[in-house]
Amino acid sequence: MSEILSIRVPRKLKEKMRKYNIDWAEEIRKFLEARVRSLELLELLDEIEDRAKERTTRIDTTTIIREEREKH
Repeated sequence: MSEILSIRVPRKLKEKMRKYNIDWAEEIRKFLEARVRSLELLELLDEIEDRAKERTTRIDTTTIIREEREKH
């Protein structure tokens, strides 16, 4: 099932588009799909970041490095 999405473009742009043998509907679909994927990934990254902030385990790398140096 699909939905219809209409857009308005300036007349001059439409005239310029006619010069090219391009399936503009397909171009717009591809752009929208890529943009939605990008937004979904950003949303996922935000979720991962929020979860990482909730973690209680914190490692102080400075302490680990000092301990390693003291061993040698």
